[in-house]
This record gives sequence, structure tokens and C-alpha cells, in this order.
Amino acid sequence: MAAKSVKLEPMADRMVVRPIAREEVTKGGIVLPDTAKEKPQEGEVLAVGPGRMSDDGVRIPMDIKKGDIVLYSKYGGTEVKVEDEELIILRESDILAKKPKK
Repeated sequence: MAAKSVKLEPMADRMVVRPIAREEVTKGGIVLPDTAKEKPQEGEVLAVGPGRMSDDGVRIPMDIKKGDIVLYSKYGGTEVKVEDEELIILRESDILAKKPKK
């Protein structure tokens, strides 16, 4: 999929993530129908907010950066559709891990 510029600017500790679809065929060669597929839990970060504010008014920067591949909680975030593309807006606390850069 060609990279598009996201027309969303996340606020505070939120980020915009494009879900990465899983394989549609099992290792045994069985093709999975749409109803049997699990919701993706991995995605590419397209935009990142500036970070949350602490109780004393200091901005805490995000650990996640644009371009990171992250694993997020199954039911976390808010799904949105922007220009026919399904995206998820997540809080930093919904991120479980990020994959190391190669």
C-alpha cells in the first residue's frame, strides 16, 4: 500500500495507527474467510501527539515515533475511517510493545 499523508493530528498522548492485516492463508494452506479472521493487533504509527501533561504542567514526550511498528491491545483505541482508509487512534497506554528497527 502506498504511503499517504495522514490528515489527522493526534492530541496529547494519542497516535494514529494503520492496522497491518494478518495472513489470509494458514500455514497448512487453508484460506480464511473474513468472518474467521481476528482483528489485527499490529500496526504502523502514522502520526504521534506531543505527549501528555504531568500534574505539574510539564509535557511528557512519547516513547513511540512515527514509522514504528507497534503491538496494541485487542480492543483498545477508536476506529476511524479517513479517505476510505481504516485507522485506529490509540493512547500510548494501549501500546503493549514495539518491534525493533531492522
